[in-house]
Amino acid sequence: MNSNFLQTPIDYLKGVGPNRADLLRKELGIHTFQDLINLFPNRYIDRTQYYKINQLQRNSAEVQVIGEIIDIREVAQKRGKRLVAKFKDDTGVMELVWFRGQKWIRESLKLNKPYVIFGKTNWFNGLFSMPHPEMELIEEHEKNLRSAMQAIYPSTEKLSNKGISNRVINKMMQQLFLETKGNFVETLSEKLISELKLASKSEALFNIHFPKNQELLSKAQYRLKFEELFYIQLQLILKNLIHKSKIKGFIFSQVGNYFNTFFKDHLPFELTNAQKRVLKEIRHDLGSNAQMNRLLQGDVGSGKTIVALMSMLIALDNGFQACLMAPTEILSVQHYNGLL
Repeated sequence: MNSNFLQTPIDYLKGVGPNRADLLRKELGIHTFQDLINLFPNRYIDRTQYYKINQLQRNSAEVQVIGEIIDIREVAQKRGKRLVAKFKDDTGVMELVWFRGQKWIRESLKLNKPYVIFGKTNWFNGLFSMPHPEMELIEEHEKNLRSAMQAIYPSTEKLSNKGISNRVINKMMQQLFLETKGNFVETLSEKLISELKLASKSEALFNIHFPKNQELLSKAQYRLKFEELFYIQLQLILKNLIHKSKIKGFIFSQVGNYFNTFFKDHLPFELTNAQKRVLKEIRHDLGSNAQMNRLLQGDVGSGKTIVALMSMLIALDNGFQACLMAPTEILSVQHYNGLL
């Protein structure tokens, strides 16, 4: 697939249009097909299980139920009206409730047709109720591109109020995969993918949005995380190479009296092999004309400070000053007393 296709404005995705596109740009920063593909879910919900109404519990997590709407009515309340539908299966009756968008919802609902509903349930006036459920006619539910683990996407209150629910975003994602045919340009080499046993880019993107199980989801997440860190590391390496080639450092060409006197007469213990190796590496870096940035890592008490001190003495031997910084006043005092 041509990578330029993913730079198509989101307005041109079937089912989006200018109004939804404007909301997606303002609320989620989605301008192109690529931006939508990169809208990764922040959690997943198990959609493999169906409940009977008599199995529901008060204040449960999201559940899905198969049944039929047998009645629809508007109920007056102090602040406007709410739309209430009676929903039944072979074990009981519950209510579906909408507090906004009643006209459109009422026109779209069909009596005595099998629906799959999904949402959180409440206990109200002796019945279970589900406010603003996701719902589909069962034949639509079965033919849609769907995974056992439903992706839940980032959203905002404004998107929800304007009817761009998680279900709508999921349908946009389905449409995008249909238009791209799930083929995305690979961004890692075949050798790297093979050696590290990574999922392909196309597999990872599909399974991050439509995972059939936890194993496929984990592989997709690992691939995408690896790719992000891989390119961050490449950028850091490139930046470091450019920095070294353009910005020259001072050359500390000699090890003189300060270093040798301390090493022979004042060093309170023999250096470990690791300390000697690191000092040799630092000495080599200081002797070049490239600026040195080095992270010295080790356990508490492993001798990092003495390595830093002896590196500072090399600077003094070459006519420069050196500064040892510590993150706290207490540690600064400890270094001052210990080194002097």
